[in-house]
Amino acid sequence: MKANLDAIDWKILKELQDDGRITNVELARRVGISAPPCLRRVRALEESGIITGYRALVDEKALGFDVTMFAMVGLASQAEADLSAFVARVQGWSIVRECYMLSGEADFILKCVAPTLRAFQAFIEELTSASSVESVKTSLTIRRVKDAPAVPIG
Repeated sequence: MKANLDAIDWKILKELQDDGRITNVELARRVGISAPPCLRRVRALEESGIITGYRALVDEKALGFDVTMFAMVGLASQAEADLSAFVARVQGWSIVRECYMLSGEADFILKCVAPTLRAFQAFIEELTSASSVESVKTSLTIRRVKDAPAVPIG
């Protein structure tokens, strides 16, 4: 279901995506309303689930996670129990930063970060031996050419 938002709500979302640490007073100024209704709108967007949270974006390489890779995973079965079991397993792997269920050739794609190639290889050994995993194809990244985690607004 598409959200029913007015122009001010869209402006609030754009500003918060650009700077999640903005004060309510500055946010209100930028979107052209006073602070109390701005705060009510932000809270309504949070309560409705449109704003799902706030977090700091961290440079993984600056923290020693030098290897970024993607793994395309095919399962032997697409039965709901097998899919659910794999999803539960993914939740426990801290090396996996994002996971999407796919249609098409692979069942899942995993975005992973690791401190070393050796750590990544150890993870791949664990992944390939996981219950119901039939195939794994990996690609190491060379460099990031775009990083736009926000929803395109405006």
